[in-house]
Amino acid sequence: MLGMNASRRLGIAATASLASMAAVTTTSTAKSSDDHVPSLDYGWGHAGFFDAFDAKAIRRGYQVYKEVCATCHSLDKIHFRELVGVSHSAEELTTLAAEIDVEDGPNDEGEMFERPGKLTDPLPKPYANEEAGRAANGGALPPDLSLMAKARHGGADYIFALLTGYCDAPAGKVMLPGLYYNPYFAGGAIAMPPPLMDGQVEYADGTPATMSQMAKDVSVFLNWAAEPEHDARKKQGVTYLFTLGLILCVTGYYKRFRWSPLKTRKISYTN
Repeated sequence: MLGMNASRRLGIAATASLASMAAVTTTSTAKSSDDHVPSLDYGWGHAGFFDAFDAKAIRRGYQVYKEVCATCHSLDKIHFRELVGVSHSAEELTTLAAEIDVEDGPNDEGEMFERPGKLTDPLPKPYANEEAGRAANGGALPPDLSLMAKARHGGADYIFALLTGYCDAPAGKVMLPGLYYNPYFAGGAIAMPPPLMDGQVEYADGTPATMSQMAKDVSVFLNWAAEPEHDARKKQGVTYLFTLGLILCVTGYYKRFRWSPLKTRKISYTN
């Protein structure tokens, strides 16, 4: 009996050891063949089933984008009107849009003209065309950020890790001129210099503009830009699930009411 108990304990220990090894294997996403470090899961506040975007973070993230990122990157698929009620009021965005000049036309004389921006206009581009963008950046075209949170594995986690992950290249890593080492970027060499530094912007709400805070805010903003329907979709999902549950309850009650005479009847047979 003692031998059997010892064998059983050894079997349980071996099973637990294999299970722990399997857990480590499944949770670790980095491979020796990878050319970059995968981003961590930072646990964003909007990732839950019933959670929405932080409107204050979107407002601060837009400020970081406007004052830092917009010098090189565009956001073609976002218009000023889409920020109304999300991060700014209509009056604020009307003022912000009027600060830019938009080429429009042709007019009655067939000529193009410039006018103040309106809410229906997209956010301004930093360059007139792709050729101008490449010429200003040594041949590399800064990508549009409208769908960056969906275009990269990890989404907002990747953006935050990339913005805060610049460091010195390890020994033996040769960096070409004009490239910077970032372990979260594919290949480890990126043409974009470190874009953020402490105190680079001044938040109107008094939030300290640390590098990590700015990276967090602009990551939330770009995540919202990739799916501005996020909050409405979750609200609709909750409404649909509640309606479906109500329909199931009514259907179940009707089924019991409709079939109860047949299920409770008594059948007698006589000769």
